[in-house]
Amino acid sequence: MKWKILTLCCWLAGTGLVSANDAIVISSKLVHLRHSGEREWTTFPEGTPKTELSVPFKAEAVQGKSTLQLRQQDVKQGWNVELNGVVLGKLTRDENDQQLLLPVPEGLVKAGENRLRIFQAGKLTPDDIRVGEIVLFPEDRSRVLAGATVSVSVVEGDSKKPVPCRLTIVDPAGTLVATSAESNAEHAVRTGVIYTSTGKAQFQLPAGTYTIYAGRGFEYGVAEQQIRLKAGETKQVQLKIDREVDTSGYVSCDTHIHTFTHSGHGDCSMEERMITLAGEQIEFPIATDHNKQINYDPLARKLHVRKYFTPVIGNEVTTKLGHFNVFSVQEGGPIPDYKLMSWEAIFKSIYGTPNVKAVILNHARDIHSNYRPFGPQNHIGLTGESLKNWQLRANAMEIINSGATQTDVLQLYRDWFGELNRGVMLTPVGCSDSHDVSRYIVGQSRTYIQADDQDPGKIDAARTIQNFVDGKVLLSYGLFTRIKVNGHYGPGELVPALNDLEVSLTVSGPAWVSAERIDLYANGELIRSEEIKSKPGGGVKWQGTWKLEPRSEDCHLVAIATGPGVSAPFWPMAQPYQPESPEFKSQVVGSTGAVWIDADGDGQRTPAVVSAERLVKQQGENLPELLKGLAKYDWAVILQAASLLRQRGVSPFDPELTAALRQAAEPVQLGFALYGAAWRKSQIALQSN
Repeated sequence: MKWKILTLCCWLAGTGLVSANDAIVISSKLVHLRHSGEREWTTFPEGTPKTELSVPFKAEAVQGKSTLQLRQQDVKQGWNVELNGVVLGKLTRDENDQQLLLPVPEGLVKAGENRLRIFQAGKLTPDDIRVGEIVLFPEDRSRVLAGATVSVSVVEGDSKKPVPCRLTIVDPAGTLVATSAESNAEHAVRTGVIYTSTGKAQFQLPAGTYTIYAGRGFEYGVAEQQIRLKAGETKQVQLKIDREVDTSGYVSCDTHIHTFTHSGHGDCSMEERMITLAGEQIEFPIATDHNKQINYDPLARKLHVRKYFTPVIGNEVTTKLGHFNVFSVQEGGPIPDYKLMSWEAIFKSIYGTPNVKAVILNHARDIHSNYRPFGPQNHIGLTGESLKNWQLRANAMEIINSGATQTDVLQLYRDWFGELNRGVMLTPVGCSDSHDVSRYIVGQSRTYIQADDQDPGKIDAARTIQNFVDGKVLLSYGLFTRIKVNGHYGPGELVPALNDLEVSLTVSGPAWVSAERIDLYANGELIRSEEIKSKPGGGVKWQGTWKLEPRSEDCHLVAIATGPGVSAPFWPMAQPYQPESPEFKSQVVGSTGAVWIDADGDGQRTPAVVSAERLVKQQGENLPELLKGLAKYDWAVILQAASLLRQRGVSPFDPELTAALRQAAEPVQLGFALYGAAWRKSQIALQSN
């Protein structure tokens, strides 16, 4: 602790603003706090932490304004910062490691004994945080930050043209630091983050050592430079970022975007949203504020960023029975009735809204208004089965939502596979659900839609939306995976019946991301996998071609590449939104949409449920014969058959079925066992409600 105090004092003296004796170090270390409940994450120590931080300190009376600086980590709930009984403000609701500067009113710091408290306020939802390294400066904020001036310029590749980007500024500990920069017509600013629409920014920092990163979303490399600032110095920083990931033939789309201006929560204004979209290179953004239809176009033109993207008017239809992103819709036009209380009525209202083409089921595993669309009491994910007999009339579904990640990264993929096997044709979606400038990065997870990408300001919106509905997409959350079947067919397309199947895959990513594994699924069943020794640098991480056995029945192929998550301050990945476990391992993901194999040659996409219906209709009264027939099919058909039997009154635990299963092939036994476990889980959930 003495070393930490010495380090802080040396830094204070180095700023040239105040002497080490003028600033007061109230707390030199980070302290773990949690008011109540079990710990959130295993990254926090076991045991009972302090419920609040209460620190007495002595001071001389401060004439004029002063500033309290602290460091915070992993804050999600409301925490007050109080000095001598007066609330100075709240910790920033942001999980990222960052500084916070709070103004202290004149006369609040007393001569003699003072006390600082940090405590959870409002609803006491369990929230493990770390807070500390608290310093009181006898200066206002502008003076604290006025040590030196930094002027940054960022250009793209060999063109040397200024490019919109995100600047991230951290201290040697990796903590996002406060700067003097403020949001305006060219900048969107938060602690340690400056989005610039022009590639340029100028700001002040205390004297010291910092690292500045420049990046522009997933497709670009990250440039970094360490700087040492002396008091009164002006430093010029020139950085160059290169496009590293080839996404030709696809446009980057975020289908789930909010603003504080129109949604009322988060912190991103409309002006800031335009700048962040340009800075993260989102070429086809969908405006989806809650139950509102907002047009980005006029403001994007006013702020001179319209050339970087083609905006689409959408709406997050926010009901008590789920959230649904819809587009395109009309500015000022009719809004779907979000107060309806059945899916039938909700979808009727949505599709009755002029121009609607795409309807996305959002974050199906999350609870909103005490309702979880794909919760076990409502749904069996293995088979895409609604336990309330509600028809899902969406044509797309969020698979990766980087603002509401799942504990199990592949859970929503399995749900999607179940829907496809049930005959519900859904386009998979990657999105950010960002309401913020930097807490959740807009476009961090995104959907790549097949389209002419030569001019992002002039994208053919109608054609691109139709390709989205048709499933001609790839999903990215740090990786980019392409697929071609028999040299020609990609996502959203039907491969003609052939004896041989050849699947070519390419996994790409920027230099700051690694890939570890590529998996190929047929009807949701893992059929091929390979470990990846990720190539260094940006671009292609892995390429391969696999030959598959001929299929006797139609199926859908989906490839999913994964790798270790990113924790770097310039692209931090969020922890699960509604975690199911205190243990979590983040992963980058790049996946394809579904490529359909027309094995029966009828020119149609025949889902697994059709084969199961045929078999159950023929042999449903003769369980041994039915199970014998199922042995010729994949697990998707077996699962669907188990579901159909249950709907006909044959419980997964029916004694006659159990006896027949003892003589069945092992894959059939396994499929029925999996379905039985899922059914039991749903029954338990129903009983507990």
